[in-house]
Amino acid sequence: MAVQKESPFAVHVFVCTNDRAGERKSCADDNSQLVKATIKKVVDEKGWKGTVRVSTSGCMGLCATGPNVIIYPQKVWFSGVLPDDVDGIVSVIESFIAAE
Repeated sequence: MAVQKESPFAVHVFVCTNDRAGERKSCADDNSQLVKATIKKVVDEKGWKGTVRVSTSGCMGLCATGPNVIIYPQKVWFSGVLPDDVDGIVSVIESFIAAE
């Protein structure tokens, strides 16, 4: 039987990296892998490891507006994310950590 626990992370960031290989629009079309890597790098640089988790996500169902990034448990969703948007996303993450 599954054991239910509370998340060990104050913030969990999911970055969709779904790639449909050009068959139709997907989050990978606009460098979502780079977005994820950049967020992860900043999280490491800020010493947030253990407090913030950055994970790859499969399709979130809104590929047409991707790349998509979701932050939980705060229920924040970013669409159309490009690598240049990472600083703004990190600022939002920082505000959640400060509120802890």
